[in-house]
Amino acid sequence: MEMLKERIIESGQNLGGGILKVDGFVNHQVDAVLMDACGKEFARLFSQIGATKILTAEISGIAPAVFTGKHMNLPVVYARKSKPITMPDQVFLTLAPSHTKGRMVELIVSPEYLAGGERVLIIDDFLASGATILGLARLARTAGANLVGIGTLIEKSFESGRQTLRELNVPIISLVSIASMENGQIIFEED
Repeated sequence: MEMLKERIIESGQNLGGGILKVDGFVNHQVDAVLMDACGKEFARLFSQIGATKILTAEISGIAPAVFTGKHMNLPVVYARKSKPITMPDQVFLTLAPSHTKGRMVELIVSPEYLAGGERVLIIDDFLASGATILGLARLARTAGANLVGIGTLIEKSFESGRQTLRELNVPIISLVSIASMENGQIIFEED
């Protein structure tokens, strides 16, 4: 998606170690026009999968997931990283390593919002190692839901995420794919 690629070139920062800083337009400050365009593109690309719910992870996946939900007319559930007192005692919980936090994080969803028989589309900001998305897939499976697709804004194809997720046997679509981040550069996969 050219609009997203241009914004990464303009505002993204390669911090080294495979970390791409996009918080100026994806998760700390959100470019609503860009996220709306990304959501519209995901809705087009996933129009035939029959999703009934979108699942993402707090916080970075919320903006692309919400705008995708808007265009697909679907509710969006995000896995919390800490359990608020308003959440029931019995929850769906898994652990996943966080690349940017450098530690394991909890992913928690209330059974009120993720149920058996639902057809879940996972939307997230990055596909890198695939660990967070695998955690979300585990939550969906634990709830008895069916995973029907995975969409990410940015894939780091130089990491093993796509290969890790192949076992899920669902369509995996990334709007932009980065082939390399060596030497402070951001090199995109050829379209």
